[in-house]
Amino acid sequence: MQMPQVHQPQSGLSLLILNQPSFSTYGNTRVPIRPRTGTSRTTTTTRKFKGGILRVNAKASSNRTKFATSTEQTVAIKAVVSVKVIGGALSDISLTRGLDDITDLLGRSLILQLVSSEVHPNQDGSEPQRVKGYARKTGEDSDEAKYECTFQVPPSFGEVGAVLVENEHHKEMFVNNIVIDSFPNDPVTFTCESWVCAKLDDTEARIFFTNKSYLPSETPSGLKNLREIELENHRGNGEGERKRPDRIYDYDKYNDLGEPDKGDGRPVLGGPDHPYPRRCRTGCGPTETDPLSEKRTPATYVPRDESFSDVKGLTFSVKTVRSAFKAIIPILQTTLVDPDLGFPHFGKIDSLFDDGIEIPEKQGIFKALLPRLIKAVVEGREALVLFEPPELINRDKFSWFRDEEFSRQTLAGLNPYSIELVKEWPLKSKLDPKVYGPSESAITTEIIEREIKGFMTLEEAMEKKKLFILDYHDLLLPYVQKVRELEDSTLYGSRTLFFLNEDSTLRPIAIELTRPVIDGNPQWKHVYTPSWDATNSWLWKFAKSHVTAHDAGFHQLVSHWLRTHCCVEPYIIAAHRQLSAMHPIFRLLHPHFRYTMEINALAREYLINGNGIIETCFAPGKYSSELSSAAYDKLWRFDMEALPADLIRRGLAVEDPSAKHGLRLTIEDYPFANDGLILWDAIKSWVTDYVNHYYHDDKSIENDTELQAWWTEVRTKGHADKKDEPWWPVLDTADSLIQTLSTIIWVPSGHHAAVNFGQYHFAGYFPNRPTIVRTNMPNEDPSKENFKNFLAKPEAALLECFPSQIQATIVMVVLDVLSSHSPDEEYIGDTLEPS
Repeated sequence: MQMPQVHQPQSGLSLLILNQPSFSTYGNTRVPIRPRTGTSRTTTTTRKFKGGILRVNAKASSNRTKFATSTEQTVAIKAVVSVKVIGGALSDISLTRGLDDITDLLGRSLILQLVSSEVHPNQDGSEPQRVKGYARKTGEDSDEAKYECTFQVPPSFGEVGAVLVENEHHKEMFVNNIVIDSFPNDPVTFTCESWVCAKLDDTEARIFFTNKSYLPSETPSGLKNLREIELENHRGNGEGERKRPDRIYDYDKYNDLGEPDKGDGRPVLGGPDHPYPRRCRTGCGPTETDPLSEKRTPATYVPRDESFSDVKGLTFSVKTVRSAFKAIIPILQTTLVDPDLGFPHFGKIDSLFDDGIEIPEKQGIFKALLPRLIKAVVEGREALVLFEPPELINRDKFSWFRDEEFSRQTLAGLNPYSIELVKEWPLKSKLDPKVYGPSESAITTEIIEREIKGFMTLEEAMEKKKLFILDYHDLLLPYVQKVRELEDSTLYGSRTLFFLNEDSTLRPIAIELTRPVIDGNPQWKHVYTPSWDATNSWLWKFAKSHVTAHDAGFHQLVSHWLRTHCCVEPYIIAAHRQLSAMHPIFRLLHPHFRYTMEINALAREYLINGNGIIETCFAPGKYSSELSSAAYDKLWRFDMEALPADLIRRGLAVEDPSAKHGLRLTIEDYPFANDGLILWDAIKSWVTDYVNHYYHDDKSIENDTELQAWWTEVRTKGHADKKDEPWWPVLDTADSLIQTLSTIIWVPSGHHAAVNFGQYHFAGYFPNRPTIVRTNMPNEDPSKENFKNFLAKPEAALLECFPSQIQATIVMVVLDVLSSHSPDEEYIGDTLEPS
């Protein structure tokens, strides 16, 4: 590309004439840039983008001028580009680094093209004025490099609305922002925070818009085409395999969890058999043995801007997570040779925190990647993985044994989303009794009234809203036989009942475990209650362990993965496809989508994939993803994802205009709800002000073409298996839009924080929260010898029931990584978005 040539007219003023070919490429677009002369004529401009070819008929005329001519005086303005410095010293040692240094010295690092917001009044056409120039590197510190470009801009140029950026380097750049100064008005800022590909990887220029937001109908005339083209680029054409530099968002089913070519396939999630949200398409192609399944790749594609930031010094990154999964866990598996070996005594569990595990690997990588696990290393000794004791155990080592703590964590622990008010009696299953056995629960009125010790009758307890339940019966029962066919694993359907004390605390009063009809054997069910009798007291502890394993599986697969990751991805894909970057709703939602797609891709690689962490270490085993699909089918609905709606649905709150937050809690001391409602109100208040600022009436919401296209695509493509449900909100009023946006923001923020960041603190000491149980209840069809062993050594039997050493330590490592806070984490209310 030729450098701009400066001509000196007779007046002596420096005027900019661009002597270039008649077409220039920006984005995927080819548009004429040389001023046309002569009579008016109609021409066809061809715009290319990933997804097809857009042809626009435009009328050109002799007075249609894109750049300054020799008859118009120009004004010098400066653009400063801030580029994030990526990687450390080793990343700088390469041939391309040297070539890029030369490019910087020549002042040809970046090509910038400013685009006017409005079409010039004298133009007979739709293309705005543009000026172009090279940016040269002017400085660099440890975090950021600066590039500057000076333009000569005619007074008729008007307001800058967009800038097109081409990267002349051989490596991609992360552009933080661009500030255009010395303009008639205040400095114009472009908050980019995006990767710009190297010219060798992508010939397209990046389009960045200013921080000013516009509804589609209010888009300045000079930016309308660019707004449309950028969205088309994001949509792609649904074909081909995605590559690292791509920024294409489209949909696919979860068809890459198994490996059919290795004889280890998994069902495709998404469709009538296994309803599920859609994920981002990678286009890797089908497997040889199953055309419906997709080949797995070493690194799953996500659109480039969805990736973790590779900032120098960042400790939580893709590298960290992948290293934990690909390096540390295999080493633990090698060190702990027997995959079925349990813990022989509780002292062995304590040794994980007191003595650690010596592993045949130098400790440097572990200390860098997992600082919470590396507490002490002796010079000259092998690497030592020493787990940090969770705060819960530091305070009370035996708290996990107590019913009070079991109940407290139901309200204030890792999964506060499952407890519900008992609304009907007797308890009955909705499953087919011909398949699973009698539907009536074995928890009777007599058991309840005995356990609440005559304080009141069952009817009074229900009337006063005193009975609550953790009900995993119908969700788990269809998987019991399948899971029991797996090695070293078992499962039940379960119900756990709690009584609300006068001091607003819960007390567990009954656990029912059910095994359905299996291989001609009749249904087996048993009710366990707290007891002072030694044998029944131990059976009660076993039953609690089974329930906590069920709750741990539901938490990870449904409350966490499904609701805050999987169901959110369609909102993100649709937003990039249908909402322009300058749309105010896109800018409102975008910060809350940060890193979600990258984490979801990692989950498909290491967590929810066939034989991944979840399948090998959590209760549903091989059928974990199927169970997640069943939960999506039976339990998930968008209108119940808002915190108030969720609390009301579960009977944990009722609407009360006179109460704080407009809700009266059924359990006053419910920390998750008490704290969550404060955040919910703040989110909704902010969204209300924001929506009312941009939309002046309901009609403007109905007529917002991008907004309506986004919401239609969320429902019909992203959540295609639920597209016909009647509960989807219609975005036709300010209230419906505010509720919808508040719900979407709440889920990846408040909801996610509640179920994610406490994972290691609650489950790091796994007896408190075993993720899997490996043996049946001692009294389920026991042999005389097994029951005798249980009576003689109940503690040893419980340890045998717990996860194996490998399962426990792998989960501890994973929970340490997943629940860690990133150094570049963003907190609600901390920093106002520049836009």
